[in-house]
Amino acid sequence: MESCVDPSSPALKDDFVLFSKRCSYITLNKDAGDDSFVELNKRMESFIEANEVQNRHFYMALPPNVYVAVSEQLRRNCYSDKGNCQIIISMTETIGTEGRGGYFDDVGIIRDVMQNRLFAPALVTDDDCLTALDLMQLLALTTMERPGSFDAKDLRQEKARVLRLVPPLDIKNTMIGQFCESVDGRNPGYKDDDSVPQGSRCATFCASVAYVKNARWEGVPFILKSGKALDESKTEIRIQLKDTTDAMLRDTAHNQLIIRIQPNEAIRLKMNTKLPGLGLQTIATELDLTYQRTVSNPDIPEAYESLLLDAFSGDYSDSVSEQELEATWKIFTPLLHHLEGHEEIMPAKYTYGTGRKAQVAWRDSWLRISTDQ
Repeated sequence: MESCVDPSSPALKDDFVLFSKRCSYITLNKDAGDDSFVELNKRMESFIEANEVQNRHFYMALPPNVYVAVSEQLRRNCYSDKGNCQIIISMTETIGTEGRGGYFDDVGIIRDVMQNRLFAPALVTDDDCLTALDLMQLLALTTMERPGSFDAKDLRQEKARVLRLVPPLDIKNTMIGQFCESVDGRNPGYKDDDSVPQGSRCATFCASVAYVKNARWEGVPFILKSGKALDESKTEIRIQLKDTTDAMLRDTAHNQLIIRIQPNEAIRLKMNTKLPGLGLQTIATELDLTYQRTVSNPDIPEAYESLLLDAFSGDYSDSVSEQELEATWKIFTPLLHHLEGHEEIMPAKYTYGTGRKAQVAWRDSWLRISTDQ
């Protein structure tokens, strides 16, 4: 390969050398069963680190008489079971700290919302934690196996079991941000609060990726996002489905199941539908179950209304157990200690009321996230 290409500059030459080292050639014998394709799979796996996501693309310039046989062997032996599937759990607010900067600076968005409201409880009593709707609870409810019953013991047991399967969050898959003054100047930035130290590194936005280490969710990234002073207040679960490996229609958007917790409670299914006619063009369509439009005068109780009723009646099915709380702390504590112990890690700045894009240089790489995925 190197003899056929003459890079025009030394920099390009160095890049080309690195690229060529990752290129390899392997002979496949389609008539020898799966052995050759198993060897190809081993070769591809040798290029990735442990737990690294690898998206694989196969360009098959083959004659029709062998295309089907080769594609079947590739599907059986070489398709990656990771990538191209993700679940986004978001809890965002349009307001800032609103005079609570002094308190918030000691807590930060990770403890205040992600660890507590997303995963953990609001109130604790001996063995039990009474909570409204938490971010980690959303993760547990999304990923847990079907409980034996709706009894509090069975529900909390399944939630604790799945949370124990979530490894600590990785600093390499995490980014933090801090809001500054709005464009029109009407809303102050986080450090404009007199109770906030001017050198504060407190995060008001955080996005991180969690994984559940079991057979059902292996390799599926759960993107956890929470922040203040953003462009929208919402709590939702967005499940982006995998692409089918043998899809007849190409270049279509992912199908998505969206569960809107608040506001405007709804369940929506976004899917690709063939456009009527003789062609094969598709359009994105949506099945929308918005409670306010589907049910006349729906009686949807407020979060703390349900919480207090459960507390008065002694129903712990929606509360968080000590085991769930312990598992949640194990997920977040290493990340919190790393952020607190490395003063060179600074939160990326985003404008009050936007927050759509933030980027931060970290370990010589750029991480880019968007709050409107």
